[in-house]
Amino acid sequence: MPQYSTVSSKDTGIVFIDPQNDVLSEKGLAWQLVGASVRENKTIENMERIFRAAKEGGFEVFISPHYFYPTDYGWKINDPLEKDELAEKMFARRGVLNLEGFAGSGADWLERFKPYIEDGETIIASPHRIWGPQTNDLVLQLRKRGISKIILGGMLANICVESHLREFLEQGFEVVVVRDATAAPRHPEWGDGYTAAIINYKFLAHAVLTTDEVVAAMKKPAAVLQKST
Repeated sequence: MPQYSTVSSKDTGIVFIDPQNDVLSEKGLAWQLVGASVRENKTIENMERIFRAAKEGGFEVFISPHYFYPTDYGWKINDPLEKDELAEKMFARRGVLNLEGFAGSGADWLERFKPYIEDGETIIASPHRIWGPQTNDLVLQLRKRGISKIILGGMLANICVESHLREFLEQGFEVVVVRDATAAPRHPEWGDGYTAAIINYKFLAHAVLTTDEVVAAMKKPAAVLQKST
């Protein structure tokens, strides 16, 4: 197998997209569509394993969240998924400067992730306003910390995660996608988002690996990741 690159806490960052209740909790608004994929991939358990390995190994962790504010409901141009999210009030917050009702809401972090995200060290980017990081400060945060390689996971595999992957590649980062630290919806009309995502990851990412492979590499200084076939 061809080599990907060395992994080091000096230049490799962990990026998780939307580790939030609406897409990861059984009470979340998207659970009916994503729950089966989350369970099959053990997405939550695998994300937590990577969080833990990152904190133990000194890797910087970055979160790119998704929020909708009351003013966003005035948007006049929306794609099909945006329309559904806005109609369902997914990722809803009461205002940019207002945290009233945030704790435990669909926009809040999954409870088991809070010790990792709210430790005072994890970098929480401004929210991406559609699907990719073009509309938040995530790329700036990565560059300012000397990150050139990204280990990527989170939700949703075929939407926000893939959109982040594509922009990171355009920005010159090396990207590993963790295939079982993500999940996607199964829509009765639009199809299986996870299958679509994995196909595109294999075409685009520098490597598409399992959590086992990534965690093992993170525990070895300057370990070399191998590109999956």
